[in-house]
Parts: sequence; C-alpha cells; structure tokens
Amino acid sequence: MKLSLCTISFRHQLISFGDIVRFAERHRFDGIELWGVHARQMYEREREEALAQLDVMRSAGLAVSMISDYIDMGGSADRQAALVKGSQLADMARWFGARRIRIFAGTKASMEMTAEERADCVRLIRELSERCADKGVELLVETHPGTLADTLASTIRLIHEVEHKSLGINLDFLHLWESGTDPVAAFRQLEPWVRHFHLKNISSADKLEVFLPQHVYAAGASRDGIVPLGEGAIDYAPILQRIADTEWFGSLEWFGHDPCRVLAAESAWVQSICGAAEHQTEPVR
Repeated sequence: MKLSLCTISFRHQLISFGDIVRFAERHRFDGIELWGVHARQMYEREREEALAQLDVMRSAGLAVSMISDYIDMGGSADRQAALVKGSQLADMARWFGARRIRIFAGTKASMEMTAEERADCVRLIRELSERCADKGVELLVETHPGTLADTLASTIRLIHEVEHKSLGINLDFLHLWESGTDPVAAFRQLEPWVRHFHLKNISSADKLEVFLPQHVYAAGASRDGIVPLGEGAIDYAPILQRIADTEWFGSLEWFGHDPCRVLAAESAWVQSICGAAEHQTEPVR
C-alpha cells in the first residue's frame, strides 16, 4: 500500500500547497489526495504555483493519488450538469496527473431509495464512468452512509448494476464498520473493485455523528470522538496487515485538530505496521 494524506485535513488552516508538499515529503508519504475545492482553486486560479509544486512532487517521487469531490445525484439533480461536472473533474484529474476521482453514489440511503430512484442513480453513474473512461480516468464510489454504497450488499449490487470497467470503489473502512460489516471481510469481498482506501477511526460507535457533514465541515464544531488509527474502536492493525501488499493508495483522512502533528505520527505508525507485514510475507532466501 502507498500512503497519502488528504488536503481536506487542512480545510480550516491557512497553509499553502507548497507547505503540504514539503510536509508530505518530510514524513515519507507517497502522495497527496486533493479535496475538490482545493484542486479547483489551484486548477483555475493558481496554475503557475500548482505546476511548480507538481514538479517538486514528481522529483520527490510523490503523486496526486486522487481528487475527491461531490456530484449531485439527488432526485431533483440536473443530470446534464452532473455529467458536465464529471467531465470537468476528469479533465482536472489528468492535469494533476491523478488517475482517479471520487464521488458519492447519491444522497439517500440504499434502503430509502425507490427502485426508480436507484435505477436513475445507476444510469447516471454508468454515464459518468463512460465519460471518465474516455479521458483515461477511473471513477470511484466511496462506501459511505446515506448513499447507494452504504452497506456491503448494496455496494456489490451497485457494481454489478453499473457494470463498467472504469468504476471502482474507494473503501472507507470506518463507514462499512459503521454499517455492521467486519472491515477485513469487506475488503475480501470488494477486493476486485477496490482502487483506494480511506483510513480513519472513532473512539466509540456512539460518537459517529461527528463525521456528519454539518459537523465535520464546520470550523467550530466538536471533534470529540475523532482519534488516531491505533487508538479507536476499529482495530486497524489486521486491516493494515491485510492491505499492506496492495498497490493502491490509502489516505489518512484526519478531520480532527492539529493535523500536522497527528498526520506525522500516523504516517510513522502506519508504515511500521505495513512494513512489518510486508517483511513477514517475504520469501526466505
């Protein structure tokens, strides 16, 4: 597994992309996942600076692992606007040298969707996948509550319904754990389609509401319950050991306070676990 940090971790701080690049290099990250808001700002308004930092990244062996954004797929959504945004995101990804963009599969829980709503969402994701394929980019749907990928069963069903080679999964272990699924078992079943991981933890299940959009995006909201990977309710050691030898990026998705300090420590901890796992699987010479 390759390790990346998310620029969304710095959404409430005044920090430049150059500073984030230097931080990532210093703490042995392999890449940076760009939040769509940040990617668009650089792509549209700060191109010269972004190009310079992308050169620095390439020289240091770093890559833009993914662009994570949102496309409106609700019942009243403008279908053409969604397709245009998907194409724009794919163009932006190529400009940054990223191979993948991440979206959510709708805005309603799978159990709450009517058959017609689900079919509409599936058709739109298929069309978005086709547009991404035309541009050499993969479209990843994230396992996330309140979407068609909110449970393991619905996620697998969605993959088969869309049936497109450019559609993949961004496996957020916490959110499938939240749905009652064992994270390692989830990876075992989704492995053929997984192309990226999101890594975060929670102190206990009764704190999960801290990740609701109205909390996690609010600068003054409580961060109670958000803890490092090794300190939460989810045992990440077996997860990391299982995915250590994959080729995909795993992003540390830290939404709490003091991101520089925490991400530095998290990088060291994750790499120690993955390094030990890889060493154990090496053949004896």
